[in-house]
Amino acid sequence: MKSLILIAIVCLPMALITQQMGWSQTNDHAGHGDSLLAEAMGGAADTSATSGTPGASSSSTVSEPEPHPLPPQASKSARAPKAKEVSRPPIEGSMVGYVDDAIVGNQIRIRFDAGFDDNVPDRAEFFYPQCGCYGAGAPGPRPGAANDINFQQLYFQGEYAPVSRFSVFTEVPIRWIQPQSFIPGTTGGLAPFSNQSGISDVRAGFKFALLSSSTHSLTFQFRAYFPSGDGSRGLGTAHYSVEPSLLYFQKLSDRWAVESQIGGWHPIDGSTGINGSNFAGDIFLYGIGPSYQLVDTGKVKFAPVVEMFGWHVLGGLQTLIAAVPPPVDASGTNIVNLKIGARTSIGKHNSFYVGFGQAVTHAVWYKHIVRAEYRYSF
Repeated sequence: MKSLILIAIVCLPMALITQQMGWSQTNDHAGHGDSLLAEAMGGAADTSATSGTPGASSSSTVSEPEPHPLPPQASKSARAPKAKEVSRPPIEGSMVGYVDDAIVGNQIRIRFDAGFDDNVPDRAEFFYPQCGCYGAGAPGPRPGAANDINFQQLYFQGEYAPVSRFSVFTEVPIRWIQPQSFIPGTTGGLAPFSNQSGISDVRAGFKFALLSSSTHSLTFQFRAYFPSGDGSRGLGTAHYSVEPSLLYFQKLSDRWAVESQIGGWHPIDGSTGINGSNFAGDIFLYGIGPSYQLVDTGKVKFAPVVEMFGWHVLGGLQTLIAAVPPPVDASGTNIVNLKIGARTSIGKHNSFYVGFGQAVTHAVWYKHIVRAEYRYSF
């Protein structure tokens, strides 16, 4: 596949250049022939005018034929039209709320999440680091191992596309957490940690559209997470991580569209469990979201959207029952959520989304989540 893409990238411009040169040479020859013909006709007319006819008056004149018209733009108009860059769907064409947007463009996004009942917050160090109740070397919050946490996150996101197929983006999240209960025997007789708030892990990355047209877009996205949140307070993971993904947008009709995502989350330099294995683990993620434009007045669009998003934990540990004995292996855990929401777009720039998510598996990152979002595209 990479070879075919490389061949196409190299050969297509050469073919266009060759075609353009061929047209130019043909038109140049045609223009030269027309000039010779015009000169010949002009010469014939002059001879006829001066020689005259026997017996004719010297004052009589012979009308001179008009020269063969040769528009100066003839060679240009004869050339083949230049190939136009394939148009891509407008940024407001994306209707999903949880699956990442495959469309490359300029946008500013403000998003708010409220999640409820996270019963294993240190699973694979995806939400926050391993519980500090394990002692020295455990970077997570302490005292106590929380088994029920509510949280809120406010995201400020910006994306800039210097060209039509490539963009860079950054996300700055602010997090609030409220532990609701703790695993008995994990506080060491001390008061467990309380509510926390502050900046979470900043993310940044880029998007590159591998395929782009007015009806579909296949985009590679790379996102990096930076440990700017304080892991000891449950505000971040206390390690770097990367998340490459493939994003796809497909317009099925004037009203139907489907968007999807497949990728993976990989932690870098996560903590080590007390049994010597890595507490952080790789996670495979996937999602799909069909939408239907129920209302389209030209200025206002309203589209319900149903999304399914899942995670498969490939490794790492989790505090599931108690801090002692050692943590439980998290690999093989499957988490699937169903999201129902709607997006309203006003004009070409403004878009609003409101949605609700419900876990449909026993293992969860949260049992319920509510999301509200405002997006401005330009």
